[in-house]
Formats: sequence, structure tokens, C-alpha cells
Amino acid sequence: MIGLNQAFRFAACSALLSAVAALAQTPAPAAGPVPPAIPAAKKIFVSNAGADAGLFPSPFTGTPDRGYNQFYAQLKGAGHFELVSDPSDADLVLELQLLAHASPLHLTESVNKVNGAADPLPMFRLVVYDRKTHYVLWTMTESIETAYLQKTHDRNFDDALKALLQDFLSIAGKTQSANH
Repeated sequence: MIGLNQAFRFAACSALLSAVAALAQTPAPAAGPVPPAIPAAKKIFVSNAGADAGLFPSPFTGTPDRGYNQFYAQLKGAGHFELVSDPSDADLVLELQLLAHASPLHLTESVNKVNGAADPLPMFRLVVYDRKTHYVLWTMTESIETAYLQKTHDRNFDDALKALLQDFLSIAGKTQSANH
């Protein structure tokens, strides 16, 4: 026969397990909406917000305009938008910047993202502005993985730019063609 104390423990454990199971089955919250100006855009101006110092010619080959030039060419090649040379003619302004945060060797504390520390890897940041209102509609970043060889640094640079373009095309509701 089960004692009252054992019955209470059993009931409490059953209630706890039921609550945990219910939480595990709770659906993730719905994704927030993409501002309609992004998928509706036809004309885009790409702004070069530059690159932080100390990234060219090492670890990356080329000049500080390399990321801008490559991103512009890839976006044009995707064929979904008309790229314009004057921001006043655009629906959206995309601002591309290459950032290089302080190396962990220069920080007094170890880098720990859980505690809010910045990513020490160089990264591209793409800010999407509504041209009419000048409001930021979306921001995305792609880190450039570290490497030891120059050619690997350059490949990682290229891969991060391609991923950033794919991120933008995804929120714009576009797909990248197979040949890009």
C-alpha cells in the first residue's frame, strides 16, 4: 500500500513532469515581420561605409574597397534589383562596412560572448535603410573566420560576403541563382 507521503511525492513528480513536457512542446514564437519595403524594393543604392584600418594588404589582399566591389558585383549578378548610382533614386540603401574588433590579446579580460564581449573576428555589417524615411530596416553581420594562410584568409573573406548576400536575399524573399 502506498503511504500518503509517497502518494504526494508521486503526484508532485507527475505534475512536474507534465509541466516540463508541456514546456518542451511549446512552439517557438513566430518570427517577426520583415518590413514590407525590403521585399518590395526594385532599386538599390549600395553605400561603401569602408573598412577598419589594418586589414589590407594583410590579412586580406586587395584594398579597403574590396568588400564593397565584390558585394556590389555579386548583388548585381544576382539579377533581382536595379542598382542605382544615386541614393535619391533608390528604394533601399544598403550600407556595407568591414569591421575589425580588438583582438582578444588586447583585451584585459578573456572574450566571452555570454558576458557580452564583442566577436574578435573581422566581420561585415550590412545595414538596410529605407531611402525615404532614412530609418534602419534591418542589420545583419557575417564574421570572417580566422586562418593562417593568406589564400585561406581571402577565401574566408569571400565566403563571408557570399553569406551576407544570401542573408539579404533571404529577407528580401529572393533566391540566388545556381550560377552565383
